[in-house]
Amino acid sequence: MQEELKPKIDSFREQLTEMKGYLEIDAKRAELARLEAVAAEPEFWNDQTKAQANIAATKALKMVLDPFDAIDGALDDAEVMLELAEAGEDDALAEAAAELAKVERGFRSLEMQSLLGGEFDGNGAYLTLHAGAGGTESCDWADMLYRMFTRYAERKDFKVQVLDYQAGDEAGIKSVSILISGAYAYGLLKSERGVHRLVRISPYDSQSRRHTSFVAADVTPEIDDDIDIEIVESDLRIDTYRAQGAGGQHVNTTDSAVRIVHLPTGVVVQCQAERSQHKNKAAAMKMLKARLYEREQDLKRQAVDQLYGDKGEIAWGSQIRSYVLQPYTQVKDHRTDEVVGNAAGVLDGNIDPFIEAYLKKNR
Repeated sequence: MQEELKPKIDSFREQLTEMKGYLEIDAKRAELARLEAVAAEPEFWNDQTKAQANIAATKALKMVLDPFDAIDGALDDAEVMLELAEAGEDDALAEAAAELAKVERGFRSLEMQSLLGGEFDGNGAYLTLHAGAGGTESCDWADMLYRMFTRYAERKDFKVQVLDYQAGDEAGIKSVSILISGAYAYGLLKSERGVHRLVRISPYDSQSRRHTSFVAADVTPEIDDDIDIEIVESDLRIDTYRAQGAGGQHVNTTDSAVRIVHLPTGVVVQCQAERSQHKNKAAAMKMLKARLYEREQDLKRQAVDQLYGDKGEIAWGSQIRSYVLQPYTQVKDHRTDEVVGNAAGVLDGNIDPFIEAYLKKNR
């Protein structure tokens, strides 16, 4: 066993050296030191917005640097244990093997971070769900997906803010827009953009027949105000209305909710999260800017997303993933062929296998 561990340690060292260059570890350390120096200044909290941005950037850097340092430390410990084993120390060989097991786990974590290198992957994400073909069934399915994504966000310690919530006529959700804030939220959730299909025995069908429902998910990055997107005021139609929803934070008592339509593209954004119409308009404009930027990037790639006009209806044949609860239970992603048999676990927020498969395929 001792002869096997030494080559393994050497191989891991080589991989870590490659990762160091690929992930620009030295540059990230320098940036982290700069951010921590800024955070130590007495006036740091005078500007809450900049302070929060600093904290978010620090957390994003540590999500790469901490796993890297953990691997480096575990390799050092493994080498020490191997030397002790060669000197006849009891249990040192087993401890060396245990440290290498930590290294393998660390590399898996670091590999995920290496897949998140897009321009806005480290940013927060706007997620919007629209119920499609299927009436009440699809509205209920949108509600299930809303729960799935919020549960996923909770698992990742992301913050979720509801920006707009339109309840279904009988049950569920017609549409909902949320801002998911956290390091690499967009990089992880961009894989969810597309149509999600559900097959199940309908709880709304008195004859207990099997139904198929569809919901479209739109995911765009939260972008900084300095991104150059020109929006002409005359291209906008701005409507105000009274907020609706299930109650609590979703309901206001004045016409403070704001809907903005970008007439040249048909992009629509809505916000009713705040009681202030001014704040809702500012949030909606920021979301509009993000969506227009994403649309522009799609056009450049000649791959305009279906949600912006070329996608067709939210129905059969356009789905990216199918969630089958009857006659068997299985969730399959049609882009990567990733399959998970535990559909209940997926609907409870465990969508990591699909995200990882998507990122690896689009590396």
